[in-house]
Amino acid sequence: MEPEKGVRIPLAVRVAFAAAFLGLMIFASIRLTPVFTGLMSRPEEVGRFVASYGSVSALVYVIVQIVQVVIFVIPGEVVQVAGGYIFGTWLGALLSVLGILAGTAVAFFAARLLGYALVQALVSPKKLQRFEFLISDPKAEIAMFVLFLVPGIPKDSLVYISGLTPVKPLRFFLISMVARIPGIWGAAYIGAHLQQRDYGPVWILSAVALVLFVIGVVFRERIIDRLHRLRRGDTDTPAGPRP
Repeated sequence: MEPEKGVRIPLAVRVAFAAAFLGLMIFASIRLTPVFTGLMSRPEEVGRFVASYGSVSALVYVIVQIVQVVIFVIPGEVVQVAGGYIFGTWLGALLSVLGILAGTAVAFFAARLLGYALVQALVSPKKLQRFEFLISDPKAEIAMFVLFLVPGIPKDSLVYISGLTPVKPLRFFLISMVARIPGIWGAAYIGAHLQQRDYGPVWILSAVALVLFVIGVVFRERIIDRLHRLRRGDTDTPAGPRP
């Protein structure tokens, strides 16, 4: 069910904008994803690419981060590690936050203005069904915070789904970014120490991140089910096995 929106846009305009947005997404995915995937496989390659733009290299990195969020098939963690590799921990994390925030705003408002059909075209039916409880709940902020905090949950596709919810944009941006900052900082920290060839902290933090990621992947269905039941006020019924 598509939630009501405060902004009313004629159907023909929404269809035209949705088609244009999807067309741009498909074109960019075909042209950019193979390039970015190859480029992002090694942070030093990203460093050379960004550094080649000289005085505007920070802006280029932010644009790359925006594109990664909007075209979410590109691996985001590698982009964030690259930010630390190029700019150091703190500046790399800050630039990642700016890029992710801007990309989040693009995806969120695209979903909010263009509606359910756009999200259906971008997000798999399984993911959309799993997070549909957020769409009809006007008080889902806590659930959103947990989902953006837990590793292993598809955060960039969740941004599009969140655009369908009644949550106010500024509240959503605050919730999602605060939840994502620990992961962004950790990725930048790893990248900075890779650049310095100081591999001890890299191995330690990478091991911690891997453990948290595995825990998030293993338990994400239980976490989502728990959040779903809490939103319905059903806290006593245990989650059964999912097919």
